[in-house]
Amino acid sequence: MTTFDDRERAFEAKFARDEEMAFRVTARRNRLVGQWAAAKMNLTPEETDAYAKAVVQAEFEEAGDEDVIRKVLGDLLAAGVDVDEAMVRRALDEQLVEARRQLLEAK
Repeated sequence: MTTFDDRERAFEAKFARDEEMAFRVTARRNRLVGQWAAAKMNLTPEETDAYAKAVVQAEFEEAGDEDVIRKVLGDLLAAGVDVDEAMVRRALDEQLVEARRQLLEAK
C-alpha cells in the first residue's frame, strides 16, 4: 500500500462524509421550513409533523430547492396566508443556518 493510496482513500471517505452531512442538513432544513409553514397555517401538532415530513419528501421530486418552494408557497397561499416567494426563500436560508447548528450540536 502506498501513501498515495492512503490519501486517495482518505479523500474518498471525507467526500462521502461531506455528502452525507449535506443531505442531512438539507433534510433538517426542509423539516424546519415545514414546521415554519405549518405554524403560519395554524396546523395542529399532528398535522405539523405530517406536513413537515411531506415537505422533506418534496425535495426528492427534482434537484434543487424549487420543488420545496413550490410546495410550501402553494400550500401557504391555498391556506390564505399572506406570503410571497421571497418570504419562503428567506425562511429556507434562515432554517439552513438553524439546521447546521442543530446537527453540529448533536455531534
